[in-house]
Amino acid sequence: MHLPIDDRFIHELPADPDRSNRRRQVHQAAFSYVTPRVPSKPQLLHAAPDVAAMIGLNADDIQSEMFARVFSGAVVPDGADPYAMCYGGHQFGSWAGQLGDGRAINIAEVKHDDRHWMLQLKGAGETPYSRTADGLAVLRSSLREHLCSEAMYHLGVATTRSLSLITTGDAVLRDVMYDGHPEYEPGAVVCRVAPSFIRFGSFQILASRGEHDLLRQLADYTIQHYFPEIATGEAGYVEFFRQVTQRTLAMIIDWQRVGFVHGVMNTDNMSIHGATIDYGPYGWLEGYDHAWTPNTTDRQQRRYRYGNQPQIALWNLAQLASALVPLVGDAEPLREVLAEFQTAFPVQYAAMMAAKLGLDEPIDGDETLFEDLEQLLHLTETDMTIFFRRLASVGREHAIGEGIDFLEPIADAFYAPAELSGEVLERWRSWFTAYVQRLQASEPSDADRARRMNGVNPKYVLRNYMAQMAIDKATAGDVSLIHELYELLKTPYAEQPEHENWFAKRPDWARDKVGCSMLSCSS
Repeated sequence: MHLPIDDRFIHELPADPDRSNRRRQVHQAAFSYVTPRVPSKPQLLHAAPDVAAMIGLNADDIQSEMFARVFSGAVVPDGADPYAMCYGGHQFGSWAGQLGDGRAINIAEVKHDDRHWMLQLKGAGETPYSRTADGLAVLRSSLREHLCSEAMYHLGVATTRSLSLITTGDAVLRDVMYDGHPEYEPGAVVCRVAPSFIRFGSFQILASRGEHDLLRQLADYTIQHYFPEIATGEAGYVEFFRQVTQRTLAMIIDWQRVGFVHGVMNTDNMSIHGATIDYGPYGWLEGYDHAWTPNTTDRQQRRYRYGNQPQIALWNLAQLASALVPLVGDAEPLREVLAEFQTAFPVQYAAMMAAKLGLDEPIDGDETLFEDLEQLLHLTETDMTIFFRRLASVGREHAIGEGIDFLEPIADAFYAPAELSGEVLERWRSWFTAYVQRLQASEPSDADRARRMNGVNPKYVLRNYMAQMAIDKATAGDVSLIHELYELLKTPYAEQPEHENWFAKRPDWARDKVGCSMLSCSS
């Protein structure tokens, strides 16, 4: 197995001179060299063939013993020099100072087919940034990250990728719900793949310490390699921020479109590529609820709830803007970019909602249609994925009668159909009447509209209970469900009648089960 190594980050940016893994504050350096922990018995559970091909590996490479050894941290590839990156960040709105790669180790960068990728092992041991933690990860969280990274990619959402899921053969002690009852769990390592893992916090830590020369060096490096059309200089730094802002906005719109809730949108979990990164206590909306968050740590404040994700993205971008002020010399151009986000978001959100409803371009009055629908979806627990997918079967001639039959196309989406009576039923009747009238005023045929709707409203998403079922089986030694879900989620917009059992509401047993409703950051 040969990796086409092409390390840039460690050759062009300053390193921490201490090569030990001991925990410490790191100054005037973009990264620290580290030595991955050698696992006792690495075993490959699953690999993504297209991600392997992306970095120059084939099916034989995946099946080799060396693959499991390299991508678990047991062996450092020839020519590689593993490292952890230094960054800071705001966590739940408060400045946390130095954070850094506490359980992530970049084993190498590779170049294949003129594209450049950074390979990062999550769970391969302690680094200088591990603080009081052990730098390890467990099968539970690693499996969730592996499957969700690939699921998001195939949904068309910007994301880091996942090459492999490998168990280490070692037990890791974790307190899943932070309730004083730690237990040993199987250890695992995921290999994440992205153009880079540079974060908002990578700039924040340097600005906070007044390390402005290194801040400029990092910004110039980032622009040169990832935004090459931008010239460096004050105007270039503003344009860099504008492009990061636009990419972040596009990502957030897609999150809202498919019902994804990140769960922990700290600034150190925001990529300058506008890609979803750091899959921790994420979740998918089952019942449509703007107030829902999957993160137990956020249960009270609900800062990172579904409906607040756009506002948090803007807040996080404002923190990045503050970090770039020393390079620009004036905050006003950066404020103007943030104002562009605020102007663009409602326009892009309306376009997204119009697409979900099968409309052409939004017209005057559509905002009321969208807002009324969102209010209705909150009145009784309604499955987001099933509702929007089933809505494609409603057409121009849909009958709105006196009874409840007009809801038949979306009936499967309701968790409590008995609540569809009285005022609730009449509000649904009013909305469907307005929706059918709007369809009659639009150009696409019913068949064309349904096809377009089914291209933006997925039929299959990685619901938390599905991931938990795969975790339970894998923990017992059965990896078949990992493979089944991976194949299912490669074509989430296709009908896949052979997998119709996964197009269903969350089962009752999963409503309050740990791992299926609320999750913690423990991994």
